[in-house]
This record gives sequence, structure tokens and C-alpha cells, in this order.
Amino acid sequence: MLTLILFLLPLISGIFLVWNKSAGLAKTTTVLVSLAQLALFIYIGSVFYKDAAALEFSRSWLSDFKVSFHLGLDGLSFLMTGLTVVISGLILLATKDLNYGNISRLLGLILITEAALIGVFAAKDGFLFYFFFELALVPVYLMANLWGGEGISKITLKMFIYTVFGSLFMLVTFVVLYLFAQTSELSELAKVSAILKPGLNNLLFWGFLIAFAIKSPLFPFHGWLPDAYSKSPTPATMLLSGLLSKMGIYGILRILVPLAPAGTAHFSGLVIYFAIVGLIYGSIIAIQQFHIKRLIAYSSFAHMGLMGAAALTLSASGVQGAAFQMVAHGFSAVGLFYVAKIIYDKTGSRSLADLGGMSQKAPKLAVLFLVILLGSVGLPLTNGFVGEFLMLRAVFDFQHILGIVAVSSIILGAVYLLRLYQKTMFGPVTSFTENIEDIGTKELVVLVPIALVIIITGVFPNCLLELSSGFADTLSLIK
Repeated sequence: MLTLILFLLPLISGIFLVWNKSAGLAKTTTVLVSLAQLALFIYIGSVFYKDAAALEFSRSWLSDFKVSFHLGLDGLSFLMTGLTVVISGLILLATKDLNYGNISRLLGLILITEAALIGVFAAKDGFLFYFFFELALVPVYLMANLWGGEGISKITLKMFIYTVFGSLFMLVTFVVLYLFAQTSELSELAKVSAILKPGLNNLLFWGFLIAFAIKSPLFPFHGWLPDAYSKSPTPATMLLSGLLSKMGIYGILRILVPLAPAGTAHFSGLVIYFAIVGLIYGSIIAIQQFHIKRLIAYSSFAHMGLMGAAALTLSASGVQGAAFQMVAHGFSAVGLFYVAKIIYDKTGSRSLADLGGMSQKAPKLAVLFLVILLGSVGLPLTNGFVGEFLMLRAVFDFQHILGIVAVSSIILGAVYLLRLYQKTMFGPVTSFTENIEDIGTKELVVLVPIALVIIITGVFPNCLLELSSGFADTLSLIK
């Protein structure tokens, strides 16, 4: 029941705010719901460590077809649900003070997205997973269309077609498995898929992979990402990079590997090669960017490539590294896009050519920006280092040459991210930055927790690694 409440609270609050017209009431509701969600999740955590089964909720949904509304948490889903609750709360706090029209509707759509994401990560039924997987995109699509930049309609339509098209493959794959199992429970589907003929299992693999590769995205399914990230309003971009992209990697671990084991064993190596190509390609393109949001977008694309490659190595370090990095990247990506929004609001420009010398005028912003950026670089004692070390180790163990190529991304990442910092924070003050003011309380409330999480989970990573280790042990293909 507790998991159901964690899902229903943002859903009901979000629907209310979509129809509410009072900005003051919307902002107050946002803070209260965020605090309530955090408190509820902390309590759920105490229950989880005692008896995870007590958190399951199951009711018949389509009884004639043995489809159930089944929610529950294990180590991986608990980790991702926690990420969703915390990151969504930070995005809500960041958004409520931004200068957007009809702020209540925007905050409501963010809450509905949070509810859908909790549904994705807690779903234990295949069709329920698919339903929430699709639902999560709808409010973000509306956000981008209603508050996005010039030409956003064509960009969001492209994103919507990409992701919906990919998800149709997943739906067909679930239907095929359902016909064999006569139920859509994930645990039962895994039993059936293990005894299917290899040829059919290979088809199941590609059906799932296309959906998850587009959502992440992984190379070469990334065509929708740069424009969608750069033109969408900051709240939508933070949701896309910090949370929605993680649905793809989560789907690989939760759905693809257990439900298409033969296909995974046969084709994972090919997908790893493409993912590493995406890692290097994204890093090189990021170096060439002068638009801050596009630079961060390609950085996010590169990080997702390494996560996808590590997850498909089918090693314990790869699975744990990918799970840990989903959390680490969630915080750093949201922090970087929020800083990009702050810089734009203070200077009126997102071009690196227009900026410089901001550390002289905004030392608080400079310090917090540096912490978040170093977490994304993967500096030791930040959470980015832990995840990248485990993932690179997994890729190196899979194939030494591929691992060496992947390691070069550390250098490339340092180049484009430190260049971003140097071009914005150092150098001479420009006409765009000469009159800026430092950040205040409303920005500190968002950036300080992100910086603390980056450091604390980097120094003490075991609390997160222990959660993912239990899940890794359940995957039969782990080497």
C-alpha cells in the first residue's frame, strides 16, 4: 500500500495543479507534496530493509487476461524510485520560482511525470510497465510544446514519433511473450522466455532493445536528442536528462536481460560496440559546441552510451556501475542544466562566446557549478568516479581494446566540461556578465543538495552499491 501511496500522491496533486489557476497555491502545494514524498520514501526505506515484500501492491486490472496492477520494490527499483522522488522534488523547487506563464499547470505536469516514473520503476507487470513507460512521455511532450523555444513543435513531434515508434516494438514483444505465458507478470514471462527457441528469443531482444535504445538514447538512435534538449524549457530538459533517459537503461536491466536471455547473450557484444561509438562520438561533438545546453546534451548522450555498454557486459561490476551511474548522472545532469538556466537568466545568452568572468561576480555559483561539473567529469571522491570506474572496468574486462577506447572518454569529458567552466567562469568579464549578481536562496536550495549528494555518495558509495548488488545477483547471465 505504501508504494501505491507514493505513486498516487504526485498523480492526484499533479492533476489538481493542472486545473488550478492560483500560482501561490501551486507553489505551496509543490513544496508540501515534495516534502511529503521525501518523508514517505524515507519511511518506505525503513520498511524495505525489514521486509521488502510488505511494500508490494497487487490488484487485478484486466482479470480475464490475467493482467494486474502490480507494484513492488527490489534493490534496483528502490534505488530508481528514490532517485525519482529526490530529483523530482529538486526540479519542482527549481521550477516554482522560474519565470514561466501558467506555473501551476507546469508544476502539475512535473508531478504527473514523477508519478509515471514511479510506476515504471515499481511495475512488476509487463503491460503495466509499458503503460507507464508511455505515460511518462506525455506530460514532458506537453511541457516542451507549451513552454519551449522557437520551432519546438517540430522538434517535439520528432521526439514523440521516435519514442512511440520504438515503444510499439516493445508492446508487440510483450504480446508475443504473453501469448506463450498467458500472463503478463514479469516473473512468469522470464520463466517462459528462458525456454523459447533461440531464433524467437533473438527477435524478442531486438523488440525490447529498440524501445530502450531510443529512450536512453543509445547510438545510433539519438537523432531526437540535441534539439529536444536545447529547445525544451529547462524543467522538461531536466526531466529528460535526469530521469526519463534512465528508463532506457533500467529497461535493459529489468526487462531486456531477463526476458530475452538468449538474444542478450548473442547480440550484447554488437550493441556494446555501438554504445562505445556513441560514447566517443558524443564526446567529440560536445567539444565542438558553443551552445551550453547542446554541449550538456551531447555530454548526457555520451554518458548514456557508457551506461548501456556496461549494463550489457553482463558482469556484476557492469550492472552495479550502470545502476550507480544512473543515480550519479541524474544529479549531475539536473545540476548542469539548472546552472545553464541560471546563466541564461543572468546574462541573456547561452553562447560560450558571449560569456566569461562570472566567478568574479558570482563566487557561490562558481563553487557549486565546479562541484557539479567535477562530478560529471568523474573526479575521485565524487559519485561520478565510482560509477565510471566500475563501468570502465566492466568494458575493459569484456574486451581490452574496447576498454582502452572507452577510457579515452575521461580525457574527452574533461576537455569539454572544463572548457565549459573556463569559458563561463574565468577570463575577462564581457558586456553580458559585467552586471550579474550572485545566486540567492532559491538557487542554493536546489544546488547545495545536489552538490552534497555528489560528494557524500562519492565518499560513501556502499549504501547505493549494496542495493544494486542484490539485483545483480538475480540475473542469471551475470559473469
